[in-house]
Amino acid sequence: MQAQDLLLFQAALGLSDPWQVTGVEFDAERKRLDLRVDFPRGATFCCPECDRGGLKARDTEGKTWRHLDFFQHQAYLSARVPRVECPEHKVRQVALPWARERSGFTLLFEALIMAMVREMPVASLAGLIGETDMRVWRVVHHYVDAAVEAQNLEGVKRVGIDETSSRRGHEYVSVFADLDQRRSVFVVEGRDHETVQAFSLFLETHGGDPGQVSDVCQDMSEAFLKGTLTHLPKAEITFDRYHVKAHLSKAVDEIRREESKHHRELLANTRYMWLKRPANLTDRQRDLLDELLAQPLETVRAYTLSPQFDSFYEIQDPDTAEEFLRRWITEVDSSGLEPLQKFARMLEDHWLGVIRWHHSRVSNGLLEGLNSLIQAAKRRARGYRSNRNFIAMIYLIVGKLNAGPVIA
Repeated sequence: MQAQDLLLFQAALGLSDPWQVTGVEFDAERKRLDLRVDFPRGATFCCPECDRGGLKARDTEGKTWRHLDFFQHQAYLSARVPRVECPEHKVRQVALPWARERSGFTLLFEALIMAMVREMPVASLAGLIGETDMRVWRVVHHYVDAAVEAQNLEGVKRVGIDETSSRRGHEYVSVFADLDQRRSVFVVEGRDHETVQAFSLFLETHGGDPGQVSDVCQDMSEAFLKGTLTHLPKAEITFDRYHVKAHLSKAVDEIRREESKHHRELLANTRYMWLKRPANLTDRQRDLLDELLAQPLETVRAYTLSPQFDSFYEIQDPDTAEEFLRRWITEVDSSGLEPLQKFARMLEDHWLGVIRWHHSRVSNGLLEGLNSLIQAAKRRARGYRSNRNFIAMIYLIVGKLNAGPVIA
């Protein structure tokens, strides 16, 4: 190949002294392009630790990296990688402008991986680029881990805590979000009080202050409650309205399931109808609901009380809202509907956190939306091989991280 062609590839790779393209081989049958990069005799390099210059190569090792495809052909870059001996840091491999240490891909190829992995499952991406999913995951973990560690959490004051199922619903990870920045900042395996302790330590080591967290929005699980009270002691706790309403919906459904044993024909296939808001019902469901509301059913009485509870969150004045909730609980107590009465006891046991919503107005609605994105990604990928992979994808999808190589 002529010298001017070598210079063209050298310019395309962005190489500068002492690196230069010394050879190009194209194999049409194998659909492969090989680029050889080398340095001239006597070239000097810098120590990768302290940037001390003028160091000659002590020895070299031949290495090859996968590069961006050349049209439909796979491209590879090969070079002798020198080691230098620094007076301070001893023997070190020099830093390369086209690849990071211990990677089999160039930085540009890794940038392509990180751009595409946000949009498609890793297994599909691996098949598309002709690599194993394990090699792709190694790239993802390198850049996600680096971006997570680089976070500055100095301004985190309002936090949302939620759990999301990982593999087949048998395992969980806990997601901690900055409610003001609307992004997840910490994800960890489990859903016990120790996850809050882990978040507190992470916050403290990344510029934040657990003592400055003023509000935490979470569900009513005893584990999260214990963790927050212990490790975020200055925070006011608000029990997330969506989780509170989920407990009420569960109580209504429990009444329906029990009553359907005696009124199977009336209540068959009506589960989701009782849980939806009236405005979200189909015309057919609305007609059926109108018919059932005329029946002397316990499910009907429970359903009538349920939307009344929604009004608690619509009232603007906190004192009026608290008075309304007390009246609603009194009505539930006199209803004789045991699942709803248990729900009312739950509200009383967590009264301050429930009422707190009218002062903080914080909600995990953000996390509910993030969780929908997370579960959609999990379904799209048909699950993840490990929780570590699942956590990495959560960071990528909802962490707003600058995860990827910096291309000069």
